[in-house]
Parts: sequence; structure tokens; C-alpha cells
Amino acid sequence: MKHKNPIISSFSETVTLLGGGDLTDETVSDLLTRAPNLVVCDGAATGALAMGVMPDAVIGDMDSLDAETRARLNPGRVHELTDQDTTDFDKALRSIRAPLILGAGFMGQRLDHELACYNALVRHPDVCCILVGGHDICFHLPARRRLFMDLKIGSRVSLFPMAELDVHTDGMEWSFERLTLAPWGRVGTSNIARGRVVVEADRDGLLVILPRAALDDAITALRAL
Repeated sequence: MKHKNPIISSFSETVTLLGGGDLTDETVSDLLTRAPNLVVCDGAATGALAMGVMPDAVIGDMDSLDAETRARLNPGRVHELTDQDTTDFDKALRSIRAPLILGAGFMGQRLDHELACYNALVRHPDVCCILVGGHDICFHLPARRRLFMDLKIGSRVSLFPMAELDVHTDGMEWSFERLTLAPWGRVGTSNIARGRVVVEADRDGLLVILPRAALDDAITALRAL
């Protein structure tokens, strides 16, 4: 079921979005320098306040937002969405309008939660979002959008399909004019950048996974789409 709700937080600049997974002061500070608007999912508000930052918005079903934290928040910034068949990350993606979202606290802890986040990325192809973990970053490449990335030579580039699709790649150790990928078939992990990397898919569903150090390169590439 695809839920619809009005945009409840609209920003002209990039947004940092925090989830309930592992977060460090360094990561949050690093993202806020690139994305100054802060939105948190549900109970992640507790961690944000502990780091001394006040969210511009809190989005979720509020099942993990404790009463003490909620009392410290402006009630107008708390947006409770009560449906139980979507994650708080999904709720945030469909509720935020911004040119780019940088999400932390969604990778590297519970595998089921992490997989649900990747599912949400491809379910909202109109939302430009990069998930940032301790080692990797991941984003969804919308259909028929040619992505150009100026990565460091030798940088790891992985393409993982969430649907059967055809991809065009260039500038990598193993590049293809047309290659069919599928979750149950061939995937494109552990490739290597050898020049300016080009990626295009014929339909929605392609996840691009890069080292954390390539975050700024990914931001530049997605802004140019």
C-alpha cells in the first residue's frame, strides 16, 4: 500500500535526517555542515537534543519518543503519522520536500531495518536522498537519469538492483553498454572507478553504493541530475 500525505516540512536547502541507529557527534556535525536543516525520525530526537541540536521537525509514529524528550520539543515541530505499515524513514521521505536529504542512523545496525530503508529509497524515486553509514553511502538512481561521478581512481563502486533492470556503465574496471541486473540474478558489486564514472538504468530500482569518503562526489553528481 502506498500512503500519501501532505508535505509537512519544506526546505529550500539540503536536509540532514536522523534515524534511531548508531549516531556519533562527528557524523551529525559533518552532515549538518553540508545540510543545515535538521529533521529526525521519532526517538532520534533524544540523541539530537543530547548533542545540543534542536530538530526543525520530528516525524514518525512516535512509538519511541519518550515523554521527557517530547516535552522539550516545540509541539508544532512534532508530526505524528500513525499508520503502522510503513517505517518512520518512509514517513519522512514522503513528508519532506528538499533538494537533497542526507540520512544517518539508518545503516549498520539491525539488518531488517536497513533493508526496509533501501526499500523506501526505491519506493520514492522522486526524493533525492543519500544514506550515510560508518563505511558506505547509498542512494537510489532514478530511471533514465545519466549519473556522472568524478571519483578517486581506484574507488569502489557497487550497483545493487532492487528490481530487474538494464544498466549502462562507463569509466569502471568492468563497464558495459547494456547489462541486465536483478536481485535474483547478476548484481554489480565491487567494481572499481578508472575514470569519470557514468551510470544509467532503464527503470527505477538501482542502488549505488560508494565509500563514505565519496559523499561530496555523490552530492555533486546528484545535484547535476
